[in-house]
Amino acid sequence: MGSKNGKPVLTEDQAQQLAASSGLEVVQVREQFDAFVAEHPNGKMKKKEFREMMSKALPGKDAGKMEKHVFRIYDTNGDGYIDFPEFMVVFYIMSDGTPEEVLGKIFRVFDVNGDGTITKKELKRLIKDMYGLLNADNPEEASKELITNSAFAEMDKDDDGKITLAEFTGACMDQEKFSKMLALKIIDIFVDDE
Repeated sequence: MGSKNGKPVLTEDQAQQLAASSGLEVVQVREQFDAFVAEHPNGKMKKKEFREMMSKALPGKDAGKMEKHVFRIYDTNGDGYIDFPEFMVVFYIMSDGTPEEVLGKIFRVFDVNGDGTITKKELKRLIKDMYGLLNADNPEEASKELITNSAFAEMDKDDDGKITLAEFTGACMDQEKFSKMLALKIIDIFVDDE
């Protein structure tokens, strides 16, 4: 994304690339871009704006603690902002991507330090932050400790104390109970099931 006179501009090449990767028509990509820029005139969504969007998307749910984890999925270059291409890529993958692509993005939520693996400590931290969402459906649901230990045991197939993307995807695709529950809760944040 470039800029002209300080205003964000979507070049024809970028529009074509985003159309190809999102499955939208170029004209739809441009409409999305115009809407994004109308909302974010400098072409970047700040964390505060993202938080407001999350609270509108999840009214009545305790998503505040999840916001930082979800923000990390979108902010692929780690600059502290979400620009239009980052927003479109995640939006497309979460709505129309293959199960593997969706799980790859969800994996980034769990991989708190971004090193390509999930440790038990990272999983425990995320489950602690997610607990309000997990518990909202069933207050009798399992304890944080049980969820963490069970999900970690399901995912860490080689017992090396770390979960790789392949192990995470495998556990979710195999419909392992806790892995699936956690992945579905994250998907719930993105997909509005009206």
